[in-house]
Amino acid sequence: MASIPQPAKALKLFYSYAHKDERWRKRIETHLSMLQRQGFINGWHDRNINAGAAWASEIDTHLTTADIILLLISPDFLASEYCYSIEMKRAMERHYAGEARVIPIILRPTDWKSTPFEQLQVLPSNVQPGEPMAGS
Repeated sequence: MASIPQPAKALKLFYSYAHKDERWRKRIETHLSMLQRQGFINGWHDRNINAGAAWASEIDTHLTTADIILLLISPDFLASEYCYSIEMKRAMERHYAGEARVIPIILRPTDWKSTPFEQLQVLPSNVQPGEPMAGS
């Protein structure tokens, strides 16, 4: 049985999502669980914040140090002032500075073409504005 090569360092993955889309975040996290188990990625989201911690500071720390930032896009994400103006704005700054890779994932139908990430390749790759993610 061939062994799986171990990565030198796990990539830090940040999930940016609206809480109404938590079930989607959990589904994606499940699909990525083998990569985490094998040490290729280390995922983080705001549900990992411990009681009593300064949540905004925790989010900023993980957003600022992430190698990959998943934007889980839905109408609720785009309507959230925090997701849109804080998390997405910082993610895009880091992406264009070459500090992180932003990957938008379209969860539910929404018009994402007029957003700051409209020039990025979204997942699924064949989705058009207003179309849902496969399996929704």
